[in-house]
Amino acid sequence: MAEDLNITTSSDKTEQYQSLVPQIEALLYGEPDLIANLANICAALKEQFKWFWVGFYLVKDEELVLGPFQGPVACTRIALGKGVCGAAWEQAKTLIVPDVDEFPGHIACSSLSKSEIVIPVFANDKVVAVLDVDSEALDQFDEADAHYLEEIVKLANFK
Repeated sequence: MAEDLNITTSSDKTEQYQSLVPQIEALLYGEPDLIANLANICAALKEQFKWFWVGFYLVKDEELVLGPFQGPVACTRIALGKGVCGAAWEQAKTLIVPDVDEFPGHIACSSLSKSEIVIPVFANDKVVAVLDVDSEALDQFDEADAHYLEEIVKLANFK
């Protein structure tokens, strides 16, 4: 597939995801390199939704280490249970935070981030990474985002 996205301009978030998911599948098809695939997932999400920050943190030596991302520079390492990313990793569940300033222990990599969603990525029933998405708008994320982002991270094929 050509490395171009067909950006959907619909105001319906579900329609945007339904258009984007097969394009991400096509981008990843046949590419065995995990880092390349994570980078393309981040780029596709950032292009479609114009979110402030989209990136992966990978579990390495009992901490989350910054992986491929799109957006301003970010925190490099996050401990288990710290911030939204560390909490999602520890709890092994998706966390939607409408206002990051209200989240106990939030790690402010940027004061411009106002809301956040973090999706744990599983391999062999163990969290091996998280997808972190930040928005400059309050209350940006909902269950539709959780559903589709959970499907998208499965496409990365962590082993």
